[in-house]
Amino acid sequence: MPSLWVFDMKCIAPSILSSDFSALADEIARVEQAGADMIHIDVMDGHFVPNLTFGPPVIAAIRKTTKLPFDVHLMIENPGRFLDDYIDAGADMLTVHIEAEVHCHRSVDHVKKRGVKAAVALNPSTPLASIEEILGDVDAVMIMAVNPGYGGQSFIPSSLSKIRRLREMLDRTGLAARIEVDGGVKIDNIAHISAAGADLFVAGSAIFGTDDYRTTIETMRRRIDEAIV
Repeated sequence: MPSLWVFDMKCIAPSILSSDFSALADEIARVEQAGADMIHIDVMDGHFVPNLTFGPPVIAAIRKTTKLPFDVHLMIENPGRFLDDYIDAGADMLTVHIEAEVHCHRSVDHVKKRGVKAAVALNPSTPLASIEEILGDVDAVMIMAVNPGYGGQSFIPSSLSKIRRLREMLDRTGLAARIEVDGGVKIDNIAHISAAGADLFVAGSAIFGTDDYRTTIETMRRRIDEAIV
C-alpha cells in the first residue's frame, strides 16, 4: 500500500478521466506535486456506461509513477469477476456500483480480505435505501452527482440532499464510512458539498481543465476547510 494514505482526512482526488491521456504519468506527477490526496481512476466497459476507459494494464503501468493511493471506480457489469485484476494492478480503494453487483456483500468482503478499502457507489436515481444492508461493511459510499459515463458534466443539485441524508444515516447509526462525491465537483460548489457532509471529493475537468493545478487544489481545500458542517 502506498505510504501517503490520508483516508481519515477530507481528500481531493483528481480524476484522470479528464487528463491528457498522452501524458498520463506527467499529469499524475503534476497533481501529486500540486497537493492531491488520491488519484481517481474511472474504469468503464462500454456496457454499464457508454464509454471505454482504463483496464488493469494501464493502471499497473501508472502505479509505478506515484505513491498516491489509487481510488479505482468500477463502472462495469459483473464487477465481482474482475476485483482481483484491479487489486493486483494497484488499487488501494475499489468501488463497485450497487446497480451492477448482485452479490455486493460478497464483493465488498473479498476486497477487504485482500487488504484494500471497499466502497459502493450509487447512481443519481438510486435511493439510499439500496445500500442500508451493506452500509456497515464498506469503507466509503460514493454519491454520483452526475449520470456516469462522461467527464465534464454539471453537478445535479438534488445530490446535496442525498449527501445530507446519507450523513444523517451514518451519524445516527454511528457508522464510520466516508462519503465520496463524484461528478461536477468544482471550486464554486465544493464548499456546499463539504457542508452537506462529504469527505472525499473527486474532481476531473475542474482541475485538469485549468492551467495551474496547485492553485486550483489549494483553492478547493481552502473552501472545504471554510465550510461549516
